[in-house]
Amino acid sequence: MLGVRRRPKLETERMMLRLPAHADWRAWTTLREASAAFLTPWEPVWSHDHLSRKAFTNRVYWAARAETQGTALPLLMFRRADQALLGAITLDNIRRGPAQTGTLGYWIGAEHARQGFMREAILAVVHHAFTAMDLSRIEAACLPENAASRGVLEKCGFKYEGVAQSYLQINGRWRNHVLYANLRGDRRGRTDVG
Repeated sequence: MLGVRRRPKLETERMMLRLPAHADWRAWTTLREASAAFLTPWEPVWSHDHLSRKAFTNRVYWAARAETQGTALPLLMFRRADQALLGAITLDNIRRGPAQTGTLGYWIGAEHARQGFMREAILAVVHHAFTAMDLSRIEAACLPENAASRGVLEKCGFKYEGVAQSYLQINGRWRNHVLYANLRGDRRGRTDVG
């Protein structure tokens, strides 16, 4: 049928990544709530209605709109074996033109951490960004003491680039972040300007 756009769905060895849907609310809120102590040291302060159905509905609408407009690719991560929600990964702040770049953010439920799921998800999203979306650079930032996040970025080919002072408000305070980037190999240092 003409005019119908297919939403992206990324497959990895153990997961399927797709845009959030209204039916995901209960699994999302249950996982976020169960993982609150694990997540809050690394995230902005949750709004008072963060886990509400209304807030999730707004998130679903934002995700669809952002993906359609090409400004973000917000994906939920599901284990293929049992369809369990594991976490989320978002390629956001997509900038076109001479930049051809986006910023990666992610979280995983406490019970699913340190099992290689986030590594699979990051590799899949970076591959998709470089091939299907034609981006040249993916950026990511995390707190300096977040050894798990730094480790997974480095295992996925991201290189340390420096420190951004007071980069984001995390857990109620402006915090410095370490910056990482992954560059598309076939474009390093060259342009198509002739």
